[in-house]
Amino acid sequence: MSMPNSPEVKLAICGVSRDCFPAEITQRRMKVLVSACQQAGLDVFACKTTVESETHVRQALDELHAAKANALVIYLGNFGPEGPLSILARKFHGPVMAVAAAEESKDTSLVDGRGDALCGLLNASYNFRLRKCNVYIPQYPVGLPRELVACIAHFRGLARVLLGVKALKIFTFGPRPQDFYACNAPIKPLYDLGVEVMENSELDLLQLFQAVDEGDRDVQAAARDMEAELGEGVNYPDLLPRLARLEVALKRFAADNLGTRQFGIFADKCWPAFEKAFGFTPCYVNSRLAAQGMPVACEVDIYGTFSEYLCQLASDAPATLLDINNSVPDDLLPARADLKGAARRDLFMGFHCGNTPSCCMKNCSLKYQLIMHRLMEPPLAAPDITRGTLEGQIRPGETTFFRLQGMADGALAAYVAEGEVLDIDPQSFGGIGVFAIPHFARFYRHVLVGKGFPHHGAVAFAKVGRTLFDSVRMLGLTDVNYPLPEGRPYPGENPFEA
Repeated sequence: MSMPNSPEVKLAICGVSRDCFPAEITQRRMKVLVSACQQAGLDVFACKTTVESETHVRQALDELHAAKANALVIYLGNFGPEGPLSILARKFHGPVMAVAAAEESKDTSLVDGRGDALCGLLNASYNFRLRKCNVYIPQYPVGLPRELVACIAHFRGLARVLLGVKALKIFTFGPRPQDFYACNAPIKPLYDLGVEVMENSELDLLQLFQAVDEGDRDVQAAARDMEAELGEGVNYPDLLPRLARLEVALKRFAADNLGTRQFGIFADKCWPAFEKAFGFTPCYVNSRLAAQGMPVACEVDIYGTFSEYLCQLASDAPATLLDINNSVPDDLLPARADLKGAARRDLFMGFHCGNTPSCCMKNCSLKYQLIMHRLMEPPLAAPDITRGTLEGQIRPGETTFFRLQGMADGALAAYVAEGEVLDIDPQSFGGIGVFAIPHFARFYRHVLVGKGFPHHGAVAFAKVGRTLFDSVRMLGLTDVNYPLPEGRPYPGENPFEA
């Protein structure tokens, strides 16, 4: 099962055969491949039709439709009919991958039993281009069944991302905060990707909030759930009903306004007017919605919430959005600290006010936003309208930092960087953690700064760089960046740098 607000991938495999080769070669190999998938825990629908002609294409499409398949593996058990199989790829309504059978052991005849799929995939690739089919070809697309299972498992995650994008609507409330030009969002590139955007004002959100009564059953249930989730970290129990009203208002709005789309996410203006109008900060609500599969980006960062959603789809788990925020003092590091392959200068703290789901935190509690408190409330006064953040240390473990961005010139670019969150107490405020990404320092200068990426990065709590990289490439991006090791210079990097 996928996370809520995410597509469920229904994977199918269809074998294809060139008519001058025995179809039995494909059929026999197909059975072994399907069995290997099942043994690996991959639920796949095996298409009964072996595609040799365009007539078979129609039959296979009918089968796939009846099975409600939304992701397809085209399997060249032998040379394969490049015309029909490329038509199948073009006509299928979801993501498509093509793989081919390697020849089997020497115990199998290489006279009558040879399939030549290595050759056939070359012809298939030409026809994919001829018919403008966007087909995923893995790094090693020719293999034995046990080898192709790993390709199919990877494709399932890739398909989840692509299906999610295809059915997504982003809801926004308000313009970006003043002088936050980096949160500017040229939306045309999102429409080019197939994403819908529905823009609304801060007043619209306030009206939605005011229309939800504190005595509403859903509000009361959400408040109780908040109290249970926070435990001893509840701190401001009087605030929970107001926070619950916002959570219910946003969820109802999404349900009422999805229209033709299946999935919805948010990018909201969270300061400075929000606190004065609503009487709290929305951070904890944002964290809870992210845990429920519905990311809410701070500061109307449309590409931020989109990136967070892609991280969620790639990892099939909650994600978050953080500032690439501050360097790590040397005296904060334990002696002989394991930096997970990173150098000291590669470390940084990932931070935001309190939007990270509690399940992604080592510890957390409901607090107030210190920076907003300085800005909005009298010195030394007890926090009031700035309460509502979820703060604590982000849990240690594998991570992927990622962003897909409409750049200042309107072009799309992305970066992907894998690393680890270290189990080091940041000794600071907010939702915060110490990140170690190998070769990050040069990457920061020559990609993040050098290309003008914004300060927010989406965070998956798993190493899903492969899935994200392949996903954005399948979405049509050519400018996809990642950290380069020493000895591989970035364009324009000074080769004489000490």
